[in-house]
Amino acid sequence: MLDLMQDEVFMAYRTYALIVILKMMIMSPLTAFYRFSRGSFANVEDVAHKSAEERKKLLKSHPDVERVRRCHLNDLENVVPFVMVGLFYALSGPELPAALLHFRIFAGSRICHTISYIGAFPQPCRGLSFLVGLAATVSMAYNVLSKVLVL
Repeated sequence: MLDLMQDEVFMAYRTYALIVILKMMIMSPLTAFYRFSRGSFANVEDVAHKSAEERKKLLKSHPDVERVRRCHLNDLENVVPFVMVGLFYALSGPELPAALLHFRIFAGSRICHTISYIGAFPQPCRGLSFLVGLAATVSMAYNVLSKVLVL
């Protein structure tokens, strides 16, 4: 176990997995910020202390809040598979430069995806950043399967 913890590929995996997990975790407080700043709440208990008229105004969706929520959902759909596939990949014994390339491309693409999503940049910016990250994860999965596939 100590050897694994000191393995350069595994250390790189831990670093980049932590970066994208933290980036994903930041989306929750960002959603809350947008909810408060845009006056858009989803649950009755969030506005229970307000008058009935104010509650009607505050219990609504706002495009900016929904944009941040969709970005967060997209993170969940992509970061979780990266963490799992990346772990299998790191344990499969790849060369450090190849592993770093995969990990850096994925982390960079997710950061670009978030910036382009929250900033409402025109397509294909968001779509390309999504596809680049997906390609990195699929490439790692292919590498793992090509090493361990036994039929």
